[in-house]
Amino acid sequence: MPAIINTIIFDLDGTLLNTLTDLTNSVNYAMETYGLPIYSEEQVRQMVGNGVTVLMERAIPGGQSFEQFGDCLNTFKKHYEIHKKDNTRPFPGIMNFLKNADAAGWKLAVVSNKFDLAVKSLCQDFFSPYITTAIGESPQTAPKPAPDTVFKAMEELRAAPEHCIYVGDSDVDICTARNAKIPCLSVSWGFRSRAFLEKHGACEIVDTAEDMEKFIFSLT
Repeated sequence: MPAIINTIIFDLDGTLLNTLTDLTNSVNYAMETYGLPIYSEEQVRQMVGNGVTVLMERAIPGGQSFEQFGDCLNTFKKHYEIHKKDNTRPFPGIMNFLKNADAAGWKLAVVSNKFDLAVKSLCQDFFSPYITTAIGESPQTAPKPAPDTVFKAMEELRAAPEHCIYVGDSDVDICTARNAKIPCLSVSWGFRSRAFLEKHGACEIVDTAEDMEKFIFSLT
């Protein structure tokens, strides 16, 4: 008989929070500061998912070969830290889902390739008291798609892998769940389309938070 799922480990950007406008504004602030080209939200949408260093590698012509890459990256980080909540909001239905999941006794966590301070701050501001385990990019932990952040979340929650499900919006998330050897539920409202997710091996895809709740609660 399959193990009962009682723990949800979420991606953050594109899954729980719509962060695209604030990310785009910070990218463009850094780009303008160094006389580099600016981008539309749709262009930045295609660059996110692997952490801010890779985001800026993709945004800056020449990537890390750009002489002032480190300064430009730090300019982005400083601007984003100040402005990360200007336009960022939970996706529709997310807060109601988290409330219901918490009331049902589910264990909840976030793992992200966003830098750790921003992940913890955003989760505290938007998702307290429902999500208290929030893990981001740091020198001590390999980023997704390595499973390290997922394992760290399991450890903090005292959750066994057979009781966990991973929820994310990208191919990175699909690979992360596979590497952690736990099931993955993909969401189509984030930074990647349903067609993209299907192409990259998504097994289950939901289109709304309400659909996510129905699917996940059916696993109990």
